[in-house]
Amino acid sequence: MQKAWLALEDGTVFAGRSFGASGATGGEVVFNTGMTGYQEILTDPSYAGQIIVMTYPLIGNYGINREDFEAERPCARGFVVKEWCRHPSNWRSVETIEEFLVRYGLLGLEGVDTRALTKRLRTRGTMRGYLTTESLPPEELVAHARAVPPLSGQNFVDEVTVTAPYTINNEGPRVVLIDLGAKRNIVRFLAAEGLEVVVVPARSRPEEILALSPAALMLSNGPGDPVDVPGTVETVRALLGRLPIFGICLGHQVLGLAMGGRTYKLKFGHRGSNHPVKDLRTGRVYITSQNHGFAVDATSLPPEVEVTHVNVNDGTVEGLRHRHFPAWSVQYHPEAAPGPADSAYLFGEFAAVVKKAV
Repeated sequence: MQKAWLALEDGTVFAGRSFGASGATGGEVVFNTGMTGYQEILTDPSYAGQIIVMTYPLIGNYGINREDFEAERPCARGFVVKEWCRHPSNWRSVETIEEFLVRYGLLGLEGVDTRALTKRLRTRGTMRGYLTTESLPPEELVAHARAVPPLSGQNFVDEVTVTAPYTINNEGPRVVLIDLGAKRNIVRFLAAEGLEVVVVPARSRPEEILALSPAALMLSNGPGDPVDVPGTVETVRALLGRLPIFGICLGHQVLGLAMGGRTYKLKFGHRGSNHPVKDLRTGRVYITSQNHGFAVDATSLPPEVEVTHVNVNDGTVEGLRHRHFPAWSVQYHPEAAPGPADSAYLFGEFAAVVKKAV
């Protein structure tokens, strides 16, 4: 079996075995604590520019199926696991995870101590990394890792957004979804509520959106630093008060910026399927699916913006609402995929607002 290496910018090198494609790649190294959902994770556009480390020790045991794609193809740069399953068992499985990685040219690394790697990322914070099947001296591997561009300063949204609008027809009111890297399950939930969904590119201007005569606007999840999509922020700012607006993940951060707040980078982010979030209005705690490396700074928000949800673990902002305009957002993923469906009710609440607005 071919050897492979992951070098981090702090000088650490992890050696293991290659599975998937051969070659080399670089990106921000992040970890996900989910026990399942690796197919949805790999195809989540929010992972563009990143190398994913799975903390659960065995990945691939139920294979890859045709239904659980969140995008057309994987968006991550690389995949690191303790062990991958050679013989998956599931009635929907059509291929192994290695066959999937090979098909899309994605590098995989197994056999490393993912506990030690995760602890290093938690202690030092997310780092740039270099994943390769080429045998090089350790110092050269580390030099490659340090040459990887930082995540901030790159507009990954342009890589994952749609190139032209498309419509999911339905009999209900029309919602425009700005695709910042939207997961398919967001569209599925909106359609299940009876809404007609028009998915538009991230660079769509306010007048282009209004020309579609929508009843409301939705902002999707997506990759990278929210300050790297200033055009979208300006578009949302221009539409505040003119349409009901609901944002998810990157869409939440974009809305926060549009309402006058600031964002900052978390030390190691929130990525997994068991993050507790408290609704400050009801006191109820929800278990949520999350995937983000940036957060809205609560102290930067103007008086007209209310923090509605917080992360139970670290107190970071998980939800916002404008006090005067119908605009609100959540940092977590109510559409799950993967993860618990505790917060799916938010789509019903959004649909109720939309139907009332027409």
